[in-house]
Amino acid sequence: MVSTPWHTCSPDRRAILPQVTEGLRTVVVAFGALAAGFTWLSFHTAAIPVSSADRLVSELRLAQMGAILLAMSAGADIGLAVAHESTQGVGLDVALAIGFFIAAAATLVREPRQALTILALAFALHAVFDVAHRPGWVLPEGIAPGWFLVGCALFDVFIGGLCYFPILRRS
Repeated sequence: MVSTPWHTCSPDRRAILPQVTEGLRTVVVAFGALAAGFTWLSFHTAAIPVSSADRLVSELRLAQMGAILLAMSAGADIGLAVAHESTQGVGLDVALAIGFFIAAAATLVREPRQALTILALAFALHAVFDVAHRPGWVLPEGIAPGWFLVGCALFDVFIGGLCYFPILRRS
């Protein structure tokens, strides 16, 4: 059986193909670039000997970048709440997002090891926050496309793991 290319399919068959929007493509590229840079920084940090002063500097840079990413995620949450201002429950979204801003800010005045641990935990909590927008959960549903919430949760878990990776490599 010969398969026909997707662009020559009938409109009925195209309807079952996944819809890749411009927003999805852009978010995947942006999150991919951020994750790649953060992955490199985390692995670079873990490769530096623990006794070296460069290790402390690299951990500090990783913590600062992690704080920026957490603040960016919280900002996205507030943006989604503003875009859906009439939806019941967005006030809780904003309150939780402010909590993530505070966690990000608190890491800036901590020793890098503590900061990275706080960030790892905050990203894990943020992943739960993203998943909590599913139907029947506490937070309002329909505030963002499902692919965005699942993608953000995966991104949060990945970045949180990378925050903690150099700490694991200390021992």
